[in-house]
Amino acid sequence: MDPVLIPRGETCRQHRPGMAERLADLAVAALIDEVTLTPKPGLVDIRSRGAHRDLDWALMCHSARTLRPTFAALAEAGAGAAASPGLRESIGTIGREGEAAMLAATGGVNTHRGAIWALGLLVTAAAMAPSERAPARVAARAGALARLPDRGAPGFTGNKGELACHAYGVGGARGQAHAGFPHVVHAALPMLRHARAAGAAENAARLDALLAAMAELDDTCVLSRGGPAALACVQAGAQAVLESGGAGTFAGRAALHALERELIARNVSPGGAADLLAAALFLDRFETEDPIQQTEN
Repeated sequence: MDPVLIPRGETCRQHRPGMAERLADLAVAALIDEVTLTPKPGLVDIRSRGAHRDLDWALMCHSARTLRPTFAALAEAGAGAAASPGLRESIGTIGREGEAAMLAATGGVNTHRGAIWALGLLVTAAAMAPSERAPARVAARAGALARLPDRGAPGFTGNKGELACHAYGVGGARGQAHAGFPHVVHAALPMLRHARAAGAAENAARLDALLAAMAELDDTCVLSRGGPAALACVQAGAQAVLESGGAGTFAGRAALHALERELIARNVSPGGAADLLAAALFLDRFETEDPIQQTEN
């Protein structure tokens, strides 16, 4: 199946009415755009469950919309604030409440735990200084927040991603955030913009951005299901698609479909890379679709 075309200084909150709501809208839109992007190897999209039995497109969209109040609360907490342990603990509490709301809405299915962490930090960081919209600056603020201690966070969750970090010595979602989301800022987002500039359709550009993250990320979602051999397959396969010309070319699509068949056979899904794609889409829109102007005009 060919890709489906998808259309494409610190500020006090009292001076920016509606900013939190607009940032929440951008975050939810990024999650829905990510799950709608098709065809994604091993991942849920609009036509397939990928390597999942308990997820589908409708459930993922429902989960994303359920998280809108969480993202709005995170933006409210960060509006005009400086990074501090108090802010870190506040957004940690909001994030855990958002995860509980997600699980209640999905009947206990983990749809967006990683996205709550990544997008939650980025939404907060965007609200902290909404006039400073360059993705690298927002990601750096998010990284500074992530590195602060949160006394309310559990010492050990037993989540699959955390177990994979311990088993294979990788940083996982926490390490990605602590480093300021390098695979978003230096891989997915540059590829997204490069592909657009080269004339690729938006859907193909987004697929190439996902593949750029997949090619480099030590994805704990893949490691937890298939170990290092599966991760090597994901990384090499994603790189092969890009080297074949990307998702917008005939050769690239053939390589993409081959990678999809391989991941389904291995029953692995690059969910960590999908979260980073959503983060890239959020940062892209935050920089180019100014939520300050849109809420004040």
